[in-house]
Amino acid sequence: MPWDRNQMAARAAQELEDGMYVNLGIGIPTLVANYVGDKDITLQSENGMLGMGPFPFEGEEDPDLINAGKQTITELSRTAYFDSATSFAMIRGGKIAAAVLGAMEVDEEGDLANWMIPGVLVKGMGGAMDLVAGVGRVIVVMDHTNKHGKSKLLKKCTLPLTGKKVVNRIITNLGVLDVVDGGLKIIEIAEGVTEDQIREATEANIVN
Repeated sequence: MPWDRNQMAARAAQELEDGMYVNLGIGIPTLVANYVGDKDITLQSENGMLGMGPFPFEGEEDPDLINAGKQTITELSRTAYFDSATSFAMIRGGKIAAAVLGAMEVDEEGDLANWMIPGVLVKGMGGAMDLVAGVGRVIVVMDHTNKHGKSKLLKKCTLPLTGKKVVNRIITNLGVLDVVDGGLKIIEIAEGVTEDQIREATEANIVN
């Protein structure tokens, strides 16, 4: 069976190492906070928080504690708060080791489209463009295909780009792929999924 949202988030958490400062994007990436476990990871939110904890249990929510996606979160004993200017200085200054982001499309060159669909009203691109330009490693977590069954891993992105050649690793409901010279390389396959299924669901070139 393909991975569900929580399994994808748990797999993304395996990418994180002790001592890392990590930004989690909106959507599935926010679930990564629940799977960090005992690792010494410091999660950063661009709305001005360093040291995010997991999501609160029902009834324990604090409406003043939210992430960049407006979801209620928890704080830790070491949590620090600051303004957005300081937050983005961390990102633009290369202080954040990795970002785990969602995506609408990724192509075989590592181009990322994750902030808008033409003709659909959006509030803005948020911090995504700063993140892909400023962090050390970009990990994308996304469904392999859209609701119509069409691949979201493309030869070339069709939507407005967030960044060019910025994606390092892609974690989908079917498996894990890296952006390498010539296309995408399959690193891991979800239990119950076959390599042929991944190839059939991928428009981008897959490198052996």
